[in-house]
Amino acid sequence: MGTSGLVKRLGRMLTEDLEVLDTDRIERESRAEGAQRAADCLRGDEATMIGELRTVQTCSRSTKTGVEAEFFDGSDTVLLKWLGRSRIPGIEPGRKITVRGRVATVDGMKVIYNPYYELHSRQD
Repeated sequence: MGTSGLVKRLGRMLTEDLEVLDTDRIERESRAEGAQRAADCLRGDEATMIGELRTVQTCSRSTKTGVEAEFFDGSDTVLLKWLGRSRIPGIEPGRKITVRGRVATVDGMKVIYNPYYELHSRQD
């Protein structure tokens, strides 16, 4: 990268909203690894996506409703639901993850039930 490219990038970093920069970074990393974009996935599609977990909610053992996580790949948000689980080690906000499963829609929101997942190492 040339000096002018670095100056432009630094200027952009100083003036753009941090959330926009975070979104751009996540989407760029996902595309670089060849993953599908959540925004392009439709109900019924088998999808493999890479992104980050924004929020994670765990339910009590007595209700057994499972673990829910908001997954974001820079293009769209998908709700991940693991049914019958009270906790999943490593599933925590900020964690980079690859998920695979069939996309459903519930009340207009994309959802994947019991997705296969791979946690990425902390330095990714």
